[in-house]
Amino acid sequence: MKILIAEDDFVSRKILNTILASLGEVDIAANGNEAFTAVRMAIEANEPYDLICLDIMMPEVDGIMALKKIRQSEAQKGLNPEKRSKIIMITALSDKSHVMAAAQANCDGFLVKPIEKDRLFDEIRKHGFDIPE
Repeated sequence: MKILIAEDDFVSRKILNTILASLGEVDIAANGNEAFTAVRMAIEANEPYDLICLDIMMPEVDGIMALKKIRQSEAQKGLNPEKRSKIIMITALSDKSHVMAAAQANCDGFLVKPIEKDRLFDEIRKHGFDIPE
């Protein structure tokens, strides 16, 4: 599985990387611009990410804007919904407006910090990935 973690907080990046490293190749972006660049490069190489964990609040470009740009890039490349990356939004903000904004931008899932391995793996399994219990 090819995974991208887009998270501006070092500790959160470290935790997510530790949890997800056993599932495959993990790349890391520290802000929305880096995330979009990584996704664009992967799509251009015909090796899109299978899973993207995208923080909502990041500097430069926030997660919602990055999500919109990613989905636009996937559409321009002609990726149908089954082939596009599964994107799980991750945030410390659980208010309804952030959840709705992420859903409207076509995220696949939403988790509130602190992230726990079991919750994250359950969310990943919901999207068709066969990962160990």
